[in-house]
This record gives sequence, C-alpha cells and structure tokens, in this order.
Amino acid sequence: MIVRKAVPEDAFQLAELMKHVEDSDLMLFEPGERKTTAEQLEKRLAAMGEESVVLVTEEQAELTGYLFAIGDNVKRKRHSVYVAVGIRQSERGKGRGTELFQSLDQWAVAKGIRRIELTVLEHNKPAIGLYKKLGFEIEGLKRDSVWLEERYANEYYMAKLL
Repeated sequence: MIVRKAVPEDAFQLAELMKHVEDSDLMLFEPGERKTTAEQLEKRLAAMGEESVVLVTEEQAELTGYLFAIGDNVKRKRHSVYVAVGIRQSERGKGRGTELFQSLDQWAVAKGIRRIELTVLEHNKPAIGLYKKLGFEIEGLKRDSVWLEERYANEYYMAKLL
C-alpha cells in the first residue's frame, strides 16, 4: 500500500471512491446525494493551497482511502485543519486509516499545524476507536446534528494537538 498526496489525475477514481464511502451511511452526504463531478474535483485538487492537503491510499493503482485536511487562510486559524476521511468498505480494518493519519501528522508538523479536528457520528465506534488510538480526544457533542435513517444522530467533536 502507498500513501501519497492526491494529484488532479486522481479525480475520477477519487470521486468514485467518495461516492462508494458515502453508501455506508457514516458520512455527511447520503448515498447518491454528492453531486461533485470528477472535473470539479480535478480543478479543486489543482487549485489547492498550501494550507490544505488531500492524501490517498493506493493499492495496485486503485485508490482505497482518502483524507482531506482543509486549512484556513485566516491568520487566527492557520494553525488548524479540519479532516474528512473515508476508506473503501472492503479495506476497513487493514490499517489504511492509521497510515493516512500518520502521513497527515508528518505533513502537519512540516506545515506548522498545531490542531487537527474532525467530527464523527456518535454510533461509529470503529472510527472513534481509531481516532482515540491516534491521540484524538472528544471535545464536545453536537446533539441531533444529523438526520439519519429517520432519526436524529449525534456527532462528537474530536481533536488532537501536535
């Protein structure tokens, strides 16, 4: 498995992977709701500034996971990034997430990032376990944050300081 920075040429595979991951009902978008095209994603990857990064895991020329770390140009927020991560269902539990976050930590240290933050559905115990293993802590609860499967679901705010 390779972990690397995404490039514009990854846009088609990355867009398809994102749609696949959203079929899990563990992400913000419902299955089929995301309308981002490969062309839009290609432009976004090409225009991405130094304050953000998209990392991917690759196995035999196939993308198996992704991690978006989105930073801010606002001076008071330059020290932090917000993370969204997704792993192909058949690849979960194989260390893909750990590898992505370890690569993110290296990138963040090199960029002078102090804070990495994310949100996660309260019932997504495997993801919460991974994040805690990697040093994230629960900082708060977003009550009734998401409408999911005909009910409201809570999300945790989680963060890690480097």
